[in-house]
Amino acid sequence: MEYRNLGRTGLKVSEVCLGAMHFGGPTDEQTSVRILDEFAEAGGTFIDTADVYNAGESEAVLGRWLKGRDRDAFVVATKVYGAMGDGPNDDGLSRKHILAAVEASLRRLGTDYIDLYYTHVWDTATPIEETLATLDTLVTSGKVRYLGASNVTGWQLQKAVDLAGSNGYSRYSALQPLYNLLDREAEWELLAICRNEGLGVMPWSPLRAGWLAGRFHRGMEAPPEDTRVAAAAERGLLEAWDYYNNERTWNVLDALQDIAAESGKSVPQVALRWLIQTDPVTAPIIGPRTLEHYDDNIGAAGWSLTDDQLTRLTTVSEKPAVYPYDLLRNFKR
Repeated sequence: MEYRNLGRTGLKVSEVCLGAMHFGGPTDEQTSVRILDEFAEAGGTFIDTADVYNAGESEAVLGRWLKGRDRDAFVVATKVYGAMGDGPNDDGLSRKHILAAVEASLRRLGTDYIDLYYTHVWDTATPIEETLATLDTLVTSGKVRYLGASNVTGWQLQKAVDLAGSNGYSRYSALQPLYNLLDREAEWELLAICRNEGLGVMPWSPLRAGWLAGRFHRGMEAPPEDTRVAAAAERGLLEAWDYYNNERTWNVLDALQDIAAESGKSVPQVALRWLIQTDPVTAPIIGPRTLEHYDDNIGAAGWSLTDDQLTRLTTVSEKPAVYPYDLLRNFKR
């Protein structure tokens, strides 16, 4: 396992981040603990969760696992925004909700500080100045060490960074966007901002709900019934079959299968490795539901794709840009 600085900070994290989204839910505690144990044994230090994952049980499972271990050996990330009750102030990024949510997360995690605290989504109802000022108090108090954002547009991220700088607040050091070989829209603005402003990048859904996990291939007429993709249409999720069942997807999967065969690696390992070696990614977040998923995903660490393989994957997965990005590409100097 290799380690990288989180953006322009001095914090070092493992090149793979373990996502705990399924812990305390689809993944029972015994299996969650085994995955956490194996991750730590492999040299993994970076663990990601959120207060809303399985109604707080994900944080609670992680907190019980951390007991008796060297807390400072791990970088624990969690998030704030989602509804944790039925009251009018039980969600969002208001001062009231953030202060209540961070205390609840600290209790569930059994720790007195959070290494990386993300705002889970942009809050249209709360002035960003209120959110940033509140987050700054968490850093100055020592309850939070670093700040991150997730699920924002380019202008929202840039505005937050600029306002934090002009007001002397602690600024975002990390972004957690949707980014993978099938979803590359983050490159149009978000990744450029992260490069310019020194934010680390932790992609979520690096295998796109299973599309890049090795079970999908050209010639299929429907997804396997026991997959998230099969259930996505009913839930209105964009990983649904109809959204990705196109020639571009099958070309990407063909290339992944070819490079996996060349490398002696699995398809998901190659897809994850492409992210690990793509600037400015710090660490993709794997979200294993089973020990078998984890054992395969962690195999993305500790090796490299060749320059030719990286280029082939980048080229075949290139996504047609929309205005104004398509036009502006012609004016690069």
